[in-house]
Amino acid sequence: MKSSRREFLKLGVTVSVGAALFPARASAQSTAARVVVVGGGFAGASCARALRQADPRIVVTLVEPNPTFTACPFSNAVIVGLRELRAQQFTYERVAADGIVISRTTATGVDPQARSVTLADGTRLPYDRLVLAPGIEIRWNALPGYDQAAAAQMPHAWQAGEQTLLLRRQLEAMDDGGLVVISAPANPFRCPPGPYERASLIANFLKTKKPKSKLIVLDAKDAFSKQRLFQQAWSELYPGLLEWVPLSKGGSVTSVDPATRTLVTDFGRHQAKVANVIPPQKAGRLADVAGVTDRTGWCPIDPATFESKLQPGVHVIGDAAIAGAMPKSAFAANSQAKSCAAAIARLLTGATPSTPKLINTCYSLVAPDYGISVAGVYQPSGGQIAEVPGSGGVSPADAPRATRAAEAVLAEAWFRTITDEVFG
Repeated sequence: MKSSRREFLKLGVTVSVGAALFPARASAQSTAARVVVVGGGFAGASCARALRQADPRIVVTLVEPNPTFTACPFSNAVIVGLRELRAQQFTYERVAADGIVISRTTATGVDPQARSVTLADGTRLPYDRLVLAPGIEIRWNALPGYDQAAAAQMPHAWQAGEQTLLLRRQLEAMDDGGLVVISAPANPFRCPPGPYERASLIANFLKTKKPKSKLIVLDAKDAFSKQRLFQQAWSELYPGLLEWVPLSKGGSVTSVDPATRTLVTDFGRHQAKVANVIPPQKAGRLADVAGVTDRTGWCPIDPATFESKLQPGVHVIGDAAIAGAMPKSAFAANSQAKSCAAAIARLLTGATPSTPKLINTCYSLVAPDYGISVAGVYQPSGGQIAEVPGSGGVSPADAPRATRAAEAVLAEAWFRTITDEVFG
């Protein structure tokens, strides 16, 4: 990949790409089109704002019960005390300033035939197009022994907020010499490199604060995102401290015992002082209610418009969508949101949506001053979203430490850029 293209992707320049996807302003309509967006994360908030940018005459309502959004990217740094949770939190003031109606309640039902969304207070919101961005839901009890009560003892911390702080408190309270165990799930799940960034930063925390301790990653897979780069860094930075156990060597956790913080595999039992169980996941609850999930628990979509393959007039974006080669990441959600908004703006006027180009960049911190990344470009192909051959790439394996330090700085810049674009 040419360096100029790589730098474009890695710097996270999303605004200009999104603008290029938008059609010309829609022609005059007899009545204003109504689009309801459910979910105010990176996907939903991005889509709501992009719809208003595409055509200010579209009446956009964003349904989101929380007054602030707590971002998952960089939350691993909160777990190990490198950031505070407030640095992850954003309000919807700027979203509302775009002329978007914010409905601060929960969507409880969807009637695709009547084209309406039911809210917690019984109100029905009619729509011409509906966008669902429900994020993920934990599949409670999919891992025997792991339910909502178990999460209070063995936090997942895969939905940022109190769980993030609980895991942080447990690590801080652990005596030096304790065992930390992370359980990583099988694909698909939110943020594929996330467990390994978390393992890296916890290893860094242990190395500096509790050097007699050890970290084990029990993995339900034999391969993972940016694996070569992570393992190279682990060998360099955390030899003897961090152990990764893949599926083929007994890494898949088959059950847990929250009372003793024990994780069970086919090969043995691991009793931890701190256990971070990242369980199987599925699309957020409303996706089921709306009838847009298939037997996998995720949402099949048209790769050009993100319209559900199961319910016409309903679009699904972000982590909940089955997006082919695109990972479930914040950047992917933002890119999908813009493409979906552009498609909806055209569909509302009877025009044919353009074929989108989608992008993703994902940074991971292996240490506070050591960053790695992966980038890619995607487009519809064969009924799915596929990576454009030769378009992406990962950080070079033989890069000097100065380059790794520079990538850590770029990671911070990426987070500021995307959160400012979506919420600022």
